[in-house]
Formats: sequence, C-alpha cells, structure tokens
Amino acid sequence: MTETPNRTEQIALLSRQWEAIETLVAALDEDRWRIPAPLPGWTVFDVVAHVVGTESWLLGERPPAHDPSRVKTDVRMLPYVRNEIAVLNEIWVDRLRPLPGARLVDLYRDVVDRRHQALAAMDDAEWEKETVSPIGQVSYGRFMRVRLFDCWMHELDIADALGVRVEEGGPRGELAFAEFAGGIPRVVAKKGGAPDGSRITFALTGPLARTLHIQVAGRASYVDAFDEPAGVEIGMDSGLFVRLGGGRTTAEKHLDEITFDGDTELGQRLVRHLAFTL
Repeated sequence: MTETPNRTEQIALLSRQWEAIETLVAALDEDRWRIPAPLPGWTVFDVVAHVVGTESWLLGERPPAHDPSRVKTDVRMLPYVRNEIAVLNEIWVDRLRPLPGARLVDLYRDVVDRRHQALAAMDDAEWEKETVSPIGQVSYGRFMRVRLFDCWMHELDIADALGVRVEEGGPRGELAFAEFAGGIPRVVAKKGGAPDGSRITFALTGPLARTLHIQVAGRASYVDAFDEPAGVEIGMDSGLFVRLGGGRTTAEKHLDEITFDGDTELGQRLVRHLAFTL
C-alpha cells in the first residue's frame, strides 16, 4: 500500500489520533507527566512535546529560543540521536521540557487544531504534491500516513508508560500498521539476514491479527501464499510485533510469548533484528 491515501479519510483519522493522545494525557498530574517512556531518554512529557514540535514544524514554526538560565544541551551528543531529524526532534523537546504539563496540553490542543485546519484547507493538488518526508520524496498525503503511524506509535508509548490499555486496532491502527508493515520485508532480509530462498510467515494474533508471508527471491517481498511450506512460521501478538519493529522492547524479554515452527534459529534471529524505526 504505497499510493496516496484518501484525503478526507486520512485527515479524519489523523484528527482522531490526535484526540486519542489528548485523552491519555489531559488529566495527568506533574509526576505522571515525567514517567519514563519506552523511547530512550524520553518521558511521557517528552513524547507529547515531540508531537507538538513536529506539528509546529509542519506549520512552518521554529523551536522556542533557548532559555539562557538553563544549561544548553548539545543534542547531537545524545547517544540515541542518529540523524538530522532526530536532532530537530530533540531541540523541540529540550526547549519545551521546562514547561508544566498543563501548559504543554494547551500548546498541543492549539497546534493540532491549527494543523487540522491547514489540512482541511488543502486541495487535491496540494495533497498529491511531492514533498520531503522521513521515508524520502513522497506525496504529501503519503507523508500524512507516516504522521498517523508516528502518532499512533506514540499513543502506545504513552499508554505503556502509564500502564493503561488503549484500542490498538480499528481504522487508525489498520492504516498505521499498513505503513509500518511496508518496512518489514527489507528488515527481514537486510537486518535479519534471511538468505535467498527463505519463506517466512508471521502469524499475528490480537487486535491487528493477520498472516504475513514474506519470500526472499533476490529481494524480500510479501506474497499471498507460498508454493511450499514456510521455512519458519513465527507467531506473536500484533502489539508485540509492532513494539519490536519500533525498537520499544527486545525479543529477549518476550521469547516466552513468541512461537517458532520450522527453522527456529532463523526465526529467533529475525525477531532479534526487527527494530527499524524509533
């Protein structure tokens, strides 16, 4: 699924995603805001600050000025900052971090409201126009599917940090998962080292249950079915699959929740190297 998403549907789902994040954090006290999140170096506050920063940047805004009373952080030296996008993310988070949580909620509501208005004002030509995104040059509409995935993952980050459950399926989850799943074949071949001729099945249960067949034939790609049995079938909950792919946890912590039928050595190597997005 690489085509530009339907504009009306995509904007509606993105708006619902922003509402879901607000629902999670609107009533938090200051201590809960500062609970560590699954992302390195970030708290619940930082995750929301990141969303504020990204949506503000998409409106053409710059991070707040550095407060001279605070020690200036060289974000490029942080061990988990690996590219220029991460540098910009960290600058926004660092500049917003001194605010109280209640003020961050105000900023969040304001920026997502303005982003919704900006998206709603777009015409089809603007939606289809090529633009730079974290996955390269794509249509603006496709970029907004990446934004939905990113915000959906951050909803899970916040929920996991707070120890609460959220709905991971439904229309938002389905579209976010489609964006996520597009990267799995390449990860299986490049990071997991699946050799040419491999037939790999991921049998996912849970809110985003589905069966994914990946065949490596020169390159790795999805297929509807195999001509022969899979070399390995890997079973797990869809939520764990997404969190492994997002680098939020490691396979070692969850091997008792993952099943392998066939080439167990290959299967375990693949799940240990699923992470491709942070």
